[in-house]
Amino acid sequence: MPWAGYLDKIQRSDYFVFLDTVQFKKNEFQNRNKIRTIQGTLWLTVPVIYRYPMKIYEVRIENSRGWKEKHIKSIIQNYRKAPFFEKYIQSFEEFYSMNYEFLYDINIKSVRLLCKLMGIDTKTILASEIKGIPDEPTERLVGLCKYLGADVYLSGKDGIKYINLELFNKAGITVNFQDFHHPVYHQVYSGFVPFLSAIDLLFNCGEKSLEIIKEFNP
Repeated sequence: MPWAGYLDKIQRSDYFVFLDTVQFKKNEFQNRNKIRTIQGTLWLTVPVIYRYPMKIYEVRIENSRGWKEKHIKSIIQNYRKAPFFEKYIQSFEEFYSMNYEFLYDINIKSVRLLCKLMGIDTKTILASEIKGIPDEPTERLVGLCKYLGADVYLSGKDGIKYINLELFNKAGITVNFQDFHHPVYHQVYSGFVPFLSAIDLLFNCGEKSLEIIKEFNP
């Protein structure tokens, strides 16, 4: 259940690649995100079976922990008074009623669910579905762009820290860095808390969610 900046990156793209072939990072956002509560925030975490140095697509979910029931209960408890709760809660109940074995599966399905509910129709593909792509970070990105016939790569702002721009230049691919401005909107509890899962934006702003993201990021 990614944050709004992730969805902004998707809606700006013609093609979005889920990079499930990179190393899993424990205690980051690959298996958890936050929602708003009256006390502040709450982590929704998917428990995983992991050993270093597994790649994301190799990581299994620890399904004996009852995490799905905890997630949907927390969502209902904290968003039942939100303006668009009734409009969307069934979609999330259906999402959490499904069985998931691998982390990448639930992650991708959650992203596609949010895209569908917000009206984002960007084409998506898994990096693991593309064969012959190098493992070196920049070469991997260049290889994915070449595979898709892309002449522009949209990077997150932190990409500047590790991307070798010379390799992109040699390949004739322009690199643009995302400059995301977090939207401010009315939340169900007083005071605004940014950098939450985008379900917060959806339950509070409904069908205008994508319009709000675009308004702050023209």
